[in-house]
Amino acid sequence: MDKTEGRHNRAKALQWLLTHSYYAKLLAVKRVTQNKGSKTAGVDKMIWRSDKQKLSAVDQLSRKEYKTQPLRRIYIPKKNGKLRPLSIPTMRCRAMQALHLLALEPVAETIADINSYGFRPKRSCADAIERCFKILSMKRCAQWVLECDIKSCFDEINHIWLLNNAPMDRLILKKWLNAGYIEKRQLYSTTLGVPQGGIISPTLLNVTLSGLETAIAAATIKFKDKVNFAIYADDFIVTGASREILEQKVKPAIVNFLKERGLVLSEEKTVITHINQGFDFLGHNVRKYNGKLLIKPAKKNVNLFLTNLRNIITNAKATRTSDVINILNPKIRGWAN
Repeated sequence: MDKTEGRHNRAKALQWLLTHSYYAKLLAVKRVTQNKGSKTAGVDKMIWRSDKQKLSAVDQLSRKEYKTQPLRRIYIPKKNGKLRPLSIPTMRCRAMQALHLLALEPVAETIADINSYGFRPKRSCADAIERCFKILSMKRCAQWVLECDIKSCFDEINHIWLLNNAPMDRLILKKWLNAGYIEKRQLYSTTLGVPQGGIISPTLLNVTLSGLETAIAAATIKFKDKVNFAIYADDFIVTGASREILEQKVKPAIVNFLKERGLVLSEEKTVITHINQGFDFLGHNVRKYNGKLLIKPAKKNVNLFLTNLRNIITNAKATRTSDVINILNPKIRGWAN
């Protein structure tokens, strides 16, 4: 409550206590050694496996002695066929990020937008889709939707803005932002953005986009313009009573908000759509049929999933049927969930 009550110094003091707590350091090391990326090494090729290594790592999480190491740059394929850059920190840097995330996340939650759902505790993609249903399902709801996508969001965040506004230890944050990355044995500097692959990066993105809903509301008349908002990470939609409201009021407010943070909208992916035509959002297709809103899996996601299943079956021709079923069932169950 200290942050919401305006007691910023008290909140900073509590953050300091938490980031210097031995038990918080234990929890940070536990998190980075038990998650999915625990077996992926950084540039130092170090992985903490034994209990002795983990306990020794706790003693390394000292603010005074901490020095960042460059990130290891790799590329992973995106759905559209392009490659997404992924920057992998060393285990020590990951643990330090996990430690400071414990202090940042509660404060970030106090400033987050009400209808923001990405990378937040106890919120999920399903909550964002539920929000879409609530703001579009009734006859009196808005009929026009502005689909927004921020161009290279993680890679373009302005460092100066982030250092001045992120509610965390600035010295540590500056070290992470300026760490650089190594690709093909060559060191590159980082002057913009936060690394995709860092534990704390999604929360820093949420901090950057916090206040967007308020900026949109300030530029419109909520009840008359029927403006509503739902965001998941860097993908978000805004509803409006007409195309003109979205073009002349909402979009300029979004552009000005993002410009201050060094971000721009993707012209290709930012479009205004009528609800009867429908739109894809977070792997779902949202559309009205004869006045009734239906939310279904997006066709491209269904086709991609079916292609993956076909490849598994094709490559398992010599495998026992029961084994193939055991391979397919978790994938089908997981996709359905």
